[in-house]
Amino acid sequence: MATKDYTYILTQAVEELSESRSYEGLFQQHKEGEPLPSAQSLQKIVELARAILFPGYFGNFTVNRHTIPYHIGVHVEWLFNSLIEQIQAGLCFGQENNGLKMTPHESSRETATLLAARFIGKLPELRRILATDVEAAYYGDPAATCFGEIISCYPAIRAISNYRIAHELLMLGVPLIPRIITEMAHSETGIDIHPGAQIGHHFTIDHGTGVVIGATCIIGNNVKLYQGVTLGAKSFPLDEDGNPIKGIPRHPILEDDVIVYSNATILGRVVIGKGATVGGNIWVTEDVPAGARIVQQKR
Repeated sequence: MATKDYTYILTQAVEELSESRSYEGLFQQHKEGEPLPSAQSLQKIVELARAILFPGYFGNFTVNRHTIPYHIGVHVEWLFNSLIEQIQAGLCFGQENNGLKMTPHESSRETATLLAARFIGKLPELRRILATDVEAAYYGDPAATCFGEIISCYPAIRAISNYRIAHELLMLGVPLIPRIITEMAHSETGIDIHPGAQIGHHFTIDHGTGVVIGATCIIGNNVKLYQGVTLGAKSFPLDEDGNPIKGIPRHPILEDDVIVYSNATILGRVVIGKGATVGGNIWVTEDVPAGARIVQQKR
C-alpha cells in the first residue's frame, strides 16, 4: 500500500473520531484549574492511609514506638494536602456531570479542605474497625500464623481497607473518588465492594477472589464470606422511559453472625437472618430465617 493510502486512512480516522456525535457522553471538557481526579494520586493517598492505619506494615518499615508520632504526623500532613487536591477535582467533576451550577474555585477549595479534615478525623475509628477485621480474619483461618501475616498478605484486608476508606469519603459527599478507590482494590484483589455498601465490624472474606458486594447491601457484624460469593440485585425496575430506576434498595441484607460459603449467589432485597449459614453453590432469592442452614439437597 502506498504512503498516500496510509495517509488517507489516518486522515479519515481523525475526521470520524473528531465528529462530535461520536464522542457524545464520552468527552470530559478540560477547564483550567479543574483537572479530573488522578488514579495515580489516589493510589498514593491509599498507600498513605494504609501507612497511618497499619504503621510498620505499609509505608516506612523502620518506624518504632519512639518515632511513630513523627511518621504519622508526616503522613497525615501529606494525606491532608493530597486529599484536598483530589477531593476538589472530584467535586468539580461531580458538579459538571450532574448538571449542577459550578461553584467558584475558592469555594470548592474550602469545601475540599473541610472534607479532607473531616476524613482525617475519621482515621482513628477506621483503625479501630479495621483491627476487628484483622482479628476476624485471624481467628477465622486456622492457616493464619499471626496478625502481621493477615495485614501483609491477605487480599481481604487490602480490599476491606480500601472499601472502608472509600465508604467514609462517600458518606462525606465526595463524588467519583470513592468508586475509583474501591475499583483499585477490585483490580488488585479480585474483590469488588461498592463503597455505598454498609458493613459492620469483624468482617472477613476468606480467599476472596470473585466476591461481589452491591451498592445497597447491608452487612451486620461478625459476617464471613468465602470466595466467589455474589451479593447482587435481581432484574431492576425501569422508569417510563425504559431507564433503570436508581437509588432504590436492591441488594441483600445479611444480619449478624452470617456465613456464606463459596460461589453462593444471593440476589435482591432479601434478608439472611442472624446466625444463618448459606452453603456453597446455592442461588438464593428469598429470605433465610435466623439460624437456618441452607445447603444443596442431595439426590
